[in-house]
Amino acid sequence: MLSRSVARRVLGSRVFLSQKCGLSSQAAQREKVIRSREMNENEPRPLYMDFQATTPMDPRVLDAMLPYQVNYYGNPHSRTHAYGWESESAVELARKQVADLIGADPREIIFTSGATESNNISIKGVGRFYKTKKKHVITTQTEHKCVLDSCRALEAEGFHITYLPVKSNGLVDLQQLEESFRPDTSLVSIMTVNNEIGVIQPIKEIGHLCQSRKIFFHTDAAQAAGKIPLDVNDMKIDLMSISGHKIYGPKGVGAVYVRRRPRVRLEPLQSGGGQERGLRSGTVPTPLAVGLGAACEIARQEMKYDEHRVSMLSKRLIDKIMAGLPDVIMNGDPEKRYSGCINLSFAYVEGESLLMALKDVALSSGSACTSASLEPSYVLRAIGTDEDLAHSSIRFGIGRFTTEEEVDYTAEKCILQVKRLREMSPLWEMVQEGIDLKSIKWTQH
Repeated sequence: MLSRSVARRVLGSRVFLSQKCGLSSQAAQREKVIRSREMNENEPRPLYMDFQATTPMDPRVLDAMLPYQVNYYGNPHSRTHAYGWESESAVELARKQVADLIGADPREIIFTSGATESNNISIKGVGRFYKTKKKHVITTQTEHKCVLDSCRALEAEGFHITYLPVKSNGLVDLQQLEESFRPDTSLVSIMTVNNEIGVIQPIKEIGHLCQSRKIFFHTDAAQAAGKIPLDVNDMKIDLMSISGHKIYGPKGVGAVYVRRRPRVRLEPLQSGGGQERGLRSGTVPTPLAVGLGAACEIARQEMKYDEHRVSMLSKRLIDKIMAGLPDVIMNGDPEKRYSGCINLSFAYVEGESLLMALKDVALSSGSACTSASLEPSYVLRAIGTDEDLAHSSIRFGIGRFTTEEEVDYTAEKCILQVKRLREMSPLWEMVQEGIDLKSIKWTQH
């Protein structure tokens, strides 16, 4: 495997988009928009500060995958020859590497295409299997969209779903959770680390609460696995979703942990050859599974180092921005959070305008932009953030390959552009004159 220093140097490779023929007018227009956003040949790539969206593949992971892309290409389910045995051995090693990261038994790991599929399997699978006796599921209003949509799909099938609110710091109220339990509750699904504001839910306490009432507990750990210590047995977790591309592994692969004792029963979402204990039929992609296993192994070995380094860089970024700008609000609990996910609201600045001004830094806005309107993030709305502040939020993502120089540049550029945008804002001018904006009654024409 490559060393960490070599890994960092390899990350600058450029991505080329393939040209397609016979595009429809709509597709051609979309292609034109994409081309307009491409960088000029001499234009430097933006700094990458969006590690919650995806992470670059660690070159050491690619190093582990390559042999199974070229030489060891057998079907891992072929039991009659060496090609199949080689691939099966690699897949089982990867399964153990994933299990070791979360304190599970390798037999409890099911390979999937990613956390979205894992979440669907967990929520729909448990709900449908136990639906004759239990038809109530509990989740929160700040879950990932695939969890919320899975719950809505169950609602359409006649299930009762409780969407718990969260406190202003983004955390679940444990007493409110316990009061939501019903005799027919089959599942509680609450994510470990929020993908927008980075808060860490009290997973161990939730797990023990669920176990005491014999309710299955699922957690979406896509943003947590490999970044913070997790132990499914200590935390009493029955199902856990993991994503490869969030932990410096390949895209298109993930895993779901399904407890064997006491056994969690699932209704499979797809039919086929009965692979993966019959829970996820289809040929396991050996190179991707190997990549996920390698990513989990590296994360397990380097977690303490990465956690310390990311925390240091996070503090550096926050301190610089807070010292250089007034009226900056951190969204989510300041203590119970994963330090690599920083969500800040810059009062009197539109988030999308700030993103455009920071075009040489790859960041994400807390606002969800649609073609028709600009709606503030449902996560920020759920924690009670004012709509104007929700519109002004920016998410900064720090990861394994982020450097101090990138953090300093991002902070300095952010301070500069926020000051510039505020100078153009009439609201900022009114605030400087001592006018209370909330006391103003605005009229529409």
